[in-house]
Amino acid sequence: MREQPTERIAKDAIKAWQITAHLTAIIFLIVSIAAFVAAYFFDFISYWIGIIAISITIVEWIITCFIVPKLRWRRWRYQIYDQEIYIQHGIIVVTRTVVPMIRVQHVDTEQGPILKKYGLATLQISTAATKHEIPALLEEEAADLRDQISALARVEQDDV
Repeated sequence: MREQPTERIAKDAIKAWQITAHLTAIIFLIVSIAAFVAAYFFDFISYWIGIIAISITIVEWIITCFIVPKLRWRRWRYQIYDQEIYIQHGIIVVTRTVVPMIRVQHVDTEQGPILKKYGLATLQISTAATKHEIPALLEEEAADLRDQISALARVEQDDV
């Protein structure tokens, strides 16, 4: 079996993922509170629905905001070789992907408002069939990797 990739994504990825999880959890909390309010106005809806919804939301909030981002960061690794890109990620099910340079069609960097706050960007690698990404890299590192992969993919295609 192949060795584990050595390169890691930025540590600030944890903070960015936590903010995203907080925003998502707030939406679910509002829906849960709405179920509670609906129980107040409509006799056929039990308060238990609201209580259960709020309880599940709070447990989900704790797990997705404080546990999952740290585990996710620990598992995300990548390695760029001359002939291929090796990506590993996953918490329970660990996925290892090898993308041959010859298959790379284009490489993009993407940055939303949360990633921008921490100076991070996501590297997207497109092949004919799929898209692969390496999330939450430092902006400069993402730009350098984009240029490096683009140059290596171009060289591979010129050799064919």
